[in-house]
Amino acid sequence: MMRGILRSGSRKIWLHIAVVVVIGLIASYALLSTTPDAPKPRSKEGLLDLTHTSIRMNPLKLQGEWAFYWHKLLSPEDIRSRMAGGESDRDRYINIPGSWLGYPLDGQALKSEGYATFRLVIQLSEQDRKERLALRLPTIFNAYKLWVNGELLAEVGVVDQDKEGMTPHLATKLVFFQPEGDTVELVMQVANFHHKRGGITKNIELGGSNVLTVRTHLRIAADMFITASLLVIGVYHLLLFMLRRKDRAPLYFGLFTVMFSIRSLLNGELMLTQWLPHFPWELQFKLEYLILCLGGWMITMYFECIFPDYVSRWFRYGSRIVTGALCLVVVVTPALVYSRMLLLIGVVVVLHMVYLMVGLAHAALRRMEGALSFLLVSVVALATVTNDFLYYNEWSPIENSSPFGLLIFTVAQMLLLSSRFTRAATNEERIARELQEANLKLTGMNANLEQLVLERTHALSAAHEDLRLSYERLLHSEEGRKKLLAYITHDLRMPLSSMLGYVEAVMDRVKPERNEQYLQYIRDNTIRINRMIGELSFLSHLETGQVEYRMEPVQVTQFLRGFYEQYELVVRDAGLDFDLDIGDTAASSANLPVARIDTQRLEQALFNLVSNAMKFTPAGGLVRLALAVDEMNDKRCAVISVQDSGMGIPPEQLEQIFDRNYRVDRPGLDMGVDGSGLGLAICREIVQAHGGSVRAESDGKTGSIFQVILPLIQEAGE
Repeated sequence: MMRGILRSGSRKIWLHIAVVVVIGLIASYALLSTTPDAPKPRSKEGLLDLTHTSIRMNPLKLQGEWAFYWHKLLSPEDIRSRMAGGESDRDRYINIPGSWLGYPLDGQALKSEGYATFRLVIQLSEQDRKERLALRLPTIFNAYKLWVNGELLAEVGVVDQDKEGMTPHLATKLVFFQPEGDTVELVMQVANFHHKRGGITKNIELGGSNVLTVRTHLRIAADMFITASLLVIGVYHLLLFMLRRKDRAPLYFGLFTVMFSIRSLLNGELMLTQWLPHFPWELQFKLEYLILCLGGWMITMYFECIFPDYVSRWFRYGSRIVTGALCLVVVVTPALVYSRMLLLIGVVVVLHMVYLMVGLAHAALRRMEGALSFLLVSVVALATVTNDFLYYNEWSPIENSSPFGLLIFTVAQMLLLSSRFTRAATNEERIARELQEANLKLTGMNANLEQLVLERTHALSAAHEDLRLSYERLLHSEEGRKKLLAYITHDLRMPLSSMLGYVEAVMDRVKPERNEQYLQYIRDNTIRINRMIGELSFLSHLETGQVEYRMEPVQVTQFLRGFYEQYELVVRDAGLDFDLDIGDTAASSANLPVARIDTQRLEQALFNLVSNAMKFTPAGGLVRLALAVDEMNDKRCAVISVQDSGMGIPPEQLEQIFDRNYRVDRPGLDMGVDGSGLGLAICREIVQAHGGSVRAESDGKTGSIFQVILPLIQEAGE
């Protein structure tokens, strides 16, 4: 066997394989490389000197030594009191980022469970002292509080001194602050009783608020792009499998891609917890670890479908047993137990990929189509996945690279599967064409043979009996040929007709009945995700105070009339009545209600309310826009009401409808009403920026009333 491999032709193939591996390693290195332009400042003994470094446009990762107070939950005031008292344990320091697991303290190594306080003092440069700065906080196991210059700016989960009182939570945060002098003091309390890694294990970034905000939004956009791409690719291949169940490669590839699209929501910017803030912490970890455990087995099954007979029987059974055992441990044990198995899970996944790469090398030796390209993207995926396992075990500084590697891998596999389908269709067309040509040739041969028999019959009358017998034999031969063609045509007609039927059914949207539903579902959700990205970005700008308002004194009566005239046709075209009631607010021109507003933003908020009323009001109903002036808290206020005659909102849900992504939950609500659940949250942010408030009233039966309350000024020049 080795002699055969070492032949001249095989040597060339091995050379090609080596080139592919080298290219893959270079590509993965380019993907993962983060070579800095210059050495970055590091803190020493709890002090970070940035007096000669500007961070306004170049954010800095806070790396180095932080003051460390083990088994103490100290506030900034407590720390100042301890320092004034001269207590010695303030001189303990720990390197950040890094877990306190194994930290030597009083002759013993610390365990993962516990709580501590961290402190860092930062000396700012002169140009940064008057800038608005921001801190980007990554996911920290498992709960923490952060003070900046004595002010509590961030709190994730509930920090406590025991497991029963602590509540774990995962979230990324972006907090803003204005330095009060030449130094910034960071104090952070961290508690962990549920995970193997305790402490600040990821980089905290400090920089200008604008730069960090843009970077955060770019990370969110990248995560959404990867998630949407993987999800669409996965669902598409699952639909392909439903059309042609004989080939299981699209099934395993689709399941693999959908699983890792879900995992991308659990990493990076943690989009899942941004959309579902109350999503259970334990379930989040179980989902992530189960996807990791199943990933190796799923890609092995896909590989076996693409290259049959290259996965040995013992490896297939061993993979099932090991994967099943790991999944069982993840399901039945808490995170504190199975999180210690991350290295073992990583080794199992990497062994799967290495085994498959060896099989790919053998497939490339046999010149199987797609083997070399499969090997190239597998090298890239292996490098990124291995780096992530090393990072989560604190052995690599490069974080969260596997989503990009897996995206490259899935796109390449999508092209490979597409080429297989194209090749199959091309082969079937070629076979049909060759059969047609063969049929024409046989028909021509038959005509020539019949003519030859007739000529021989007339020319050789003496051999008439022999020719008659020969002719009868020829007829029998022709009859056999026709039967043969009939059998061949019958056997090919069914698969050709079946394939043609599937293609026409999908193209004409006729059969199968659910194909149209699934394709429409993919389209609608893609549009909804794109819209949600825009609305999430705008709402994030509102919440972080990055939207500029142009406030000016405006007569509310004139503003409301203009709004009514602008959207009257829109509401009436929807089959609804649209009324305007300004009451007696315009009775006296000398006492018209005047408010300081941004007309464009307030119009957007009111349209969200009107649009919401249109969605939940049946045809023939009424949407009423009203204005009243009232006294609230010794202040004159304009009360703008949007009332509908729809189904109403259950009273117990009125306090929640302005929350992000919240939608009214009641039986029979699924009426085709579409929305992301962000409109009312955006409305509340805009109204609050005007110094007002928004509220809703409903008895749950006869429609709803939304009221926008705006403070009035005495006169336009005030």
